Amino acid sequence: MELPENLNKDSNGYESAEKIILRWDSTASEDARERMIFETDRQEADLYLQAVDEIQRSLSNVSISTSSNAGKNANAVDDQSKVNTTIQIAMARLEDEFRNILITHSSALETDSLFDPSSSSISTPSHHELEEDDTLSNDDSSHHDLLQLQLQHCESSDSSTYRSTSSIREVDLMPSEAICDLQAIAMRMISSGYLRECIQVYGSVRKSAIDSSFRKLGIEKLSIGDVQRLEWEALESKIRRWIRAAKVCVRILFASEKKLCEQIFERVGTDIDDACFMETVKGPAIQLFNFAEAISISRRSPEKLFKILDLHDALMDLLPDIEAVFDSKSSDSIRVQAAEILSRLAEAARGILSEFESAVLREPSRVPVPGGTIHPLTRYVMNYISLISDYKQTLIELIMSKPSTGSRYSGDQTTPDMEFAELEGKTPLALHLIWIIVVLQFNLDGKSKHYRDASLAHLFIMNNVHYIVQKVKGSPELREMIGDDYLRKLTGKFRQAATSYQRATWVSVLYCLRDEGLHVSGSFSSGVSKSALRERFKTFNAMFEEVHRTQATWLIPDTQLREELRISISEKLIPAYRSFLGRFRSHIESGRHPENYIKYSVEDLETAVLDFFEGYPVSQHLRKRSQ
Repeated sequence: MELPENLNKDSNGYESAEKIILRWDSTASEDARERMIFETDRQEADLYLQAVDEIQRSLSNVSISTSSNAGKNANAVDDQSKVNTTIQIAMARLEDEFRNILITHSSALETDSLFDPSSSSISTPSHHELEEDDTLSNDDSSHHDLLQLQLQHCESSDSSTYRSTSSIREVDLMPSEAICDLQAIAMRMISSGYLRECIQVYGSVRKSAIDSSFRKLGIEKLSIGDVQRLEWEALESKIRRWIRAAKVCVRILFASEKKLCEQIFERVGTDIDDACFMETVKGPAIQLFNFAEAISISRRSPEKLFKILDLHDALMDLLPDIEAVFDSKSSDSIRVQAAEILSRLAEAARGILSEFESAVLREPSRVPVPGGTIHPLTRYVMNYISLISDYKQTLIELIMSKPSTGSRYSGDQTTPDMEFAELEGKTPLALHLIWIIVVLQFNLDGKSKHYRDASLAHLFIMNNVHYIVQKVKGSPELREMIGDDYLRKLTGKFRQAATSYQRATWVSVLYCLRDEGLHVSGSFSSGVSKSALRERFKTFNAMFEEVHRTQATWLIPDTQLREELRISISEKLIPAYRSFLGRFRSHIESGRHPENYIKYSVEDLETAVLDFFEGYPVSQHLRKRSQ
């Protein structure tokens, strides 16, 4: 072969380089197929890279010579073809070597340590769960501790991160020797026009590594439709897992992938590192965020609010890191998707709150709860409100205006009224929560009308409004928002219900103990009518026995409230009965069968009152006084 003039000057160099390239041609040599150059000694790898450089120089010289001697030297075309063939063999080999180095040094992150609270990564448990009882969980302190650990790590670390964002923690995904080899190979592949092949190989291998990390993190390949078809109970645990995993993915996994791309491709050319990064992570990132997107557009219901707020808070916290990691023009779609999901989560939360108010107002149950105790709706709503208050900061940002433009909520007979004049200065969230309480009371007032006994209806209102007051008092955040003025108004309502109960029950009983109607006067004698007196004692006994039998089955769950109402009853009943008995006992005992009329001593009544509001039938008749 006649070589161009420039190549003739160093024909031995070209021939030596060609021999090295051909020796490692895996299509022609069994030995070359079974061995990898970069897994042998360092000298062999360096020789191969030098051979590639020599072939590339030869190709450049041949191209120049062919161009300058176009149409004059047919051998120059043959020379170029031969060099092209050699370079193709070399690029095929380098592609295999590139892939092998990537595979050898690609593995999933050790996620166990990333979730360990003693590590410097951030792993925040889900914030709250709505329980039927009054027990709440709060992991704010552990979240703060983990943040401090993260900050301490970033401040004390000897290795510098590529950005100052303290929450991002890059890790070395490959040893420096492997990175140097990959960089050397990439430079030669790209300079020979094999950019697309280089990016495809890189993306394919690294995506497999990310998929392995996703599996360890518990991130499943679920479409938006798959997510929306899952039962909410199953989704709750997946949301908790997603929140932890998303922080690891954005702040560690994706950030570290970007760093690796920069390390390998930063010397190769503008934007190549970003192209490789997006080739690697775009699919996994979309998979990651599709889960949150599916939740944001799913059917709304009250039980979803707190997990949606957890997702919103987590994504809001991650947004600066997402913008830092996906900061190029080619990754606009990832940033836009994250921002849109955040907006939809906020809208979903606002919508759920509005729908929750409507659901409380329209809750249809008409069967009275036995014994006038606390209605399940009251427990559910107040636990719900207590949890809402724990998301105070988030919801204050989401609820920006008062729920009405007028001075009150006002409607027809099916809508409660709410005066705003006395609530001036309250935040929109506080007004929102007060409105939910107003709506709840309105519903409870309607339910109380289903009791046939007016006394029990009043007891029902007393129990439920007292429970509302206790829940407000038991939550410092909720009490601060509701305010003591409105709390006093609620307290006044349950005390008024207690007073109404006593009037409805005891006015008629105490009326039996009056003097009116017992005295007679005539032309021959004046005094007490024994027949009227006996009838009065019989009426009192019958009425008290009926009240005792009935109201022992009624229930006041709060021990202190139950005791206070018993004391209030005793303070009215016992002195009146003692006085009546003292004035008229002798008139009955002087006649026949006094035990039929004076059936109970003062002590008997005191004991009987202790049976009230226990929620179960008395085991025996009211005990008679000792004869």
